[in-house]
Amino acid sequence: MLENLKRYKIILASNSPRRRELLAGLGIDFEVKVLPFINEDYPIGMPVADIAEYIAREKADAYRRVMLSDNLIITADTVVIVGDEVLGKPLDVSDAHRMLRKLSGKTHQVVTGVCLTTFEEQRHFSVATDVTFKVLTDEEISYYIEHYRPFDKAGAYGIQEWIGYVGVTGLRGSYFNVMGLPVQRIYTELKNF
Repeated sequence: MLENLKRYKIILASNSPRRRELLAGLGIDFEVKVLPFINEDYPIGMPVADIAEYIAREKADAYRRVMLSDNLIITADTVVIVGDEVLGKPLDVSDAHRMLRKLSGKTHQVVTGVCLTTFEEQRHFSVATDVTFKVLTDEEISYYIEHYRPFDKAGAYGIQEWIGYVGVTGLRGSYFNVMGLPVQRIYTELKNF
């Protein structure tokens, strides 16, 4: 379907098994390549809605040093925003509890920034999805953390896991964006590349 991409070797620059699964769902050939120690800091005072896209661009810039002329690199970053606070990946069990208590009974926003980079051009964008949780009990939070170990997930949860089944009461936007990759938007951008 994406015949215009035949000249590229597509590289997903992510360790996330969810991102691999989602990109594979588009039916394109790609390989995974991850550089160690990529900085994910962002400027203090940056508007929270811009952070994920900024980090995706920073990741892309790190890959520019090692990319080949036929590479098309896909970088992404996902953040969870509740109020004006950005929730990244939890540091430990206590931090995961704190994050899930903060999301409990509220609507928050999941923003994924994506950057598509070749030698000739770079496109970047972000997609936002609103997610509403019911009030979660401490018992539910503890059960989820103990059984699903969500330490590699922004906001300390995966919508495709148990907590999403029992806790999410509403969603406005892309479900796949909440999983970590807005594949519909990526498909559209790749089609127009």
